Amino acid sequence: MAQKTVAGVNLEVTDDGYLVDSSQWTEEIAKEIATEENIELNDKHFEVIKFIRKNADSGLTIRKVGKSGIVDIKGFYDLFPGGPLKMSTKIAGIQKPTSCV
Repeated sequence: MAQKTVAGVNLEVTDDGYLVDSSQWTEEIAKEIATEENIELNDKHFEVIKFIRKNADSGLTIRKVGKSGIVDIKGFYDLFPGGPLKMSTKIAGIQKPTSCV
């Protein structure tokens, strides 16, 4: 675990940079984490992020996000290139899903 200041808030994060306490998350924190990952968030990103936060305890998968009605799987990869589930959950301030390595 490590301490990190994001958007003026001192946070405890895992070695991978995920928030330890998701209740500290704000949209400003999400924007700053996204900027660190070279992603500029728009309304569609926030729709996905809100879905992810709402469903954080239900075993998130790329397929589940792709069936959310917000984006399809290709769209999910377009919004969060590289590792969409890993990247989006980090920006959403929740724990890294067990399906992500």
